[in-house]
Amino acid sequence: MSSILVVEDKGVITQLVREHFGDEGYQAVMVSGGEEAVQFAMREMPSLAILDVELPNVDGYQVIQQLRDHPKCMHIPIIMISAYTSLVDKVRAYELGVDSYITKPCSSDELLAHIRRQLRRMQQSTLSPLTRLPGGLQLERAIDYKLRGSDPWSILYLDLDNFKAFNDAYGFVTGNDMILLVGRICQRVVYEYGNADDFVGHIGGDDFVIVTTPDREKLLCRHILARYKEESLAFYRPEDVARGSLHSVDRKGRPHQFPLVTLSIGVVSDQIKCSHSMNEVSSLTAEAKRLAKQSSNNVSRVSPQWGIPPQVSHTPATFNLVGNIGRNLFHFADEDILAKFK
Repeated sequence: MSSILVVEDKGVITQLVREHFGDEGYQAVMVSGGEEAVQFAMREMPSLAILDVELPNVDGYQVIQQLRDHPKCMHIPIIMISAYTSLVDKVRAYELGVDSYITKPCSSDELLAHIRRQLRRMQQSTLSPLTRLPGGLQLERAIDYKLRGSDPWSILYLDLDNFKAFNDAYGFVTGNDMILLVGRICQRVVYEYGNADDFVGHIGGDDFVIVTTPDREKLLCRHILARYKEESLAFYRPEDVARGSLHSVDRKGRPHQFPLVTLSIGVVSDQIKCSHSMNEVSSLTAEAKRLAKQSSNNVSRVSPQWGIPPQVSHTPATFNLVGNIGRNLFHFADEDILAKFK
């Protein structure tokens, strides 16, 4: 169920939202503090935030600023409700990035119209139409946000193996269900074991990215792979599960037995927190994913150690690579997606 965040202290707006949008699959969640509102938005990624700026000990403008500054929340529509009617206040709110500014007193019909409009815009936004996860520019900003920060970071690049054969054997509808499963697993595991501001993005096709910290990466990988291995079996016919393979055709149209679809995770971590460009990190992340597909445990880790000749460990899950291929992460993803359907 999608959520609508309501920042108020009396519950009037919250009740209105529950009455009119509960049957449409939206859950209204009320908080009364600015910090609590930002934390909820990062954890839950609501479909909409409604903010009454006249709260005790809360600066609504700061809340808006924090939501707009963080890549994980920047896409969330914000409706601001205020008793301030001056042009200066309205301009300030719109410059900070609110999507609607409603002055008090306002009618229920007016507020409901704004809510419906913003929910429609959210549904038509640049989020993935399949998984409703952010991608593209927002994903690039999330990575850049980490690169410019002072804390260590880790980037997980997830990709399904033998997915084309699965699509051919079971059809694109079931293939979409498999992609949705990966997205849901990523969201659930990050929610349970990740940081509040960890970012889950959908590049496209069966490619996903998680931006987290080095202390969480192994935990996330372990739980994601375990849940995928267990839950993905529901998509297969019993005979395919018993055999451990599925019957399909190769790229030349010849009958072939393919392994069941597995999930690979390439990891790039920087615990030293050196300076890296987006292209450098993108290249390493794509290389980590390629190596993950070749490893026995479906995980590979790349550590950017600039100035040190590349050394590949004999342990399948550990690699130290250096280099700047100078290609974008999303370019690699596009190539992979096209290759799956050639």
